[in-house]
Amino acid sequence: MKPEPRLFLSMDNQYLKDEANYFRMNADQRFCMTCKKPVKGRTDKKFCNEVCRNSFYNRLNAETNNLVRNINHALGKNRRILESFFTGEDKIITASASQLLQKGFFFKYFTHQYTNKKGNTCYFCYDFGYLLLENKYLLVKGKKP
Repeated sequence: MKPEPRLFLSMDNQYLKDEANYFRMNADQRFCMTCKKPVKGRTDKKFCNEVCRNSFYNRLNAETNNLVRNINHALGKNRRILESFFTGEDKIITASASQLLQKGFFFKYFTHQYTNKKGNTCYFCYDFGYLLLENKYLLVKGKKP
């Protein structure tokens, strides 16, 4: 079967039979990728103004930006929760997993990890860390335990 030819609509609402005629007729007319208004200026210009350009790229990157924003929010929340256990000049405190979970701690989000000489891994949320020891979490304040 022979495929049906694609029809293109020209600016004066007349159908053209092929793509070459469409682009020949509309070679001088470019339209904004966001609002579809005519674009004036350089031949490679894609948007009519900065608002349309920003809107287009914000929508394009919205999913990625939301993912990063959500992870940063979880990391910040974890850090605030760990910080809330420390009062005064304490450097090391113990807490149970249930205490951390009650405050909304997300164990899967951390910024970096450190393995000590005994082979224990300490997970950090910026400058506060936690280490699992005998069914309790050892909370650490500082860069390394």
